[in-house]
Amino acid sequence: MPIRVMHFGLGPIGVAVLRQVATRKGFKAVGGIDIDPAKVGKDLGEIAGLDRKLGVKVTDDPVAAIKKAKPDVVVLCTLSSLQAIMPLIETVLKLRVPIVSTTEEMAYPYYSNRGLAKKIDELAKKAKVAVVGTGVNPGFVMDALPIMLTGVCERVDSIRVDRIQDARTRRLPFQKKIGSGLTVQQFQEKVNAGTVRHVGLTESIAMIADAFGWKMGKITDTIQSKVADQQVSSQFLTVEPGFVCGLIQDGIGYDKEGKPLITLHMEAYLGAPESYDAVTIEGHPKLYSRVQGGFHGDVATASITVNTIPKILAAPPGLRTMRDMALPSYFGGK
Repeated sequence: MPIRVMHFGLGPIGVAVLRQVATRKGFKAVGGIDIDPAKVGKDLGEIAGLDRKLGVKVTDDPVAAIKKAKPDVVVLCTLSSLQAIMPLIETVLKLRVPIVSTTEEMAYPYYSNRGLAKKIDELAKKAKVAVVGTGVNPGFVMDALPIMLTGVCERVDSIRVDRIQDARTRRLPFQKKIGSGLTVQQFQEKVNAGTVRHVGLTESIAMIADAFGWKMGKITDTIQSKVADQQVSSQFLTVEPGFVCGLIQDGIGYDKEGKPLITLHMEAYLGAPESYDAVTIEGHPKLYSRVQGGFHGDVATASITVNTIPKILAAPPGLRTMRDMALPSYFGGK
């Protein structure tokens, strides 16, 4: 029997997940939930951009949709903030359905959102289902992947992950999230307000540290603007010289003596000369791994979300992370 999937949130990532579920063996889209009036009432096939209908319409009533469809899992693709999506999580768990979410703060909430993590874990165990937050970053590139690579090390002294992206290939919401097109002053104002930033570096550092048994003295997360020195365009917008074309962000985890042990360096801007993801492990043996071209953020996030579905169905009840559950892999059905 195919895995019955309810899609909660049909923005760009939610739709990308829906498209994979609708076209891959082993899965079946049985419902869609969104608050956008323009999407409510439309067939999921139309929402996904398919040339066929799926016979399921989008609704804005999650309780009725879940009760009617009886899904095996809910894929939650809405907001980055764990606090903001807590009511949605509670609604789903009261109906005793497992959750795979792309909410960045849920990837590893034990450092910044310990109270909410405990609550989700208790609700999930009461419902006898598992919940996990995943994605390309956090969820893979800057945490699960480097953790796995150290499995062949007898000693790790420090670790560094570099994620460099030419954001011209990314969706418009991502380009806006990194501040493309803003003045430097506007950029700083939005950074201060928390609306321009990549969410997840702190969560990734905490996941790595806990996996290694390292106690962090502090974790920092700093952001600076990348200013265009010439005109640069994506299919969505054009940035003139002197305006912000993206961001440079560094998350650093220090030990109690103030020594940096974990460095996560991210550059995401329109017109980056190359894209790649690299992991450097200082220790024995010293390791360096680089993926030329990098992991495409949107495709990789949708894919790891779908590929995690079979694993969460087999996971023990409670709040799980990509560190403690079975390693996801491509799943093409039977």
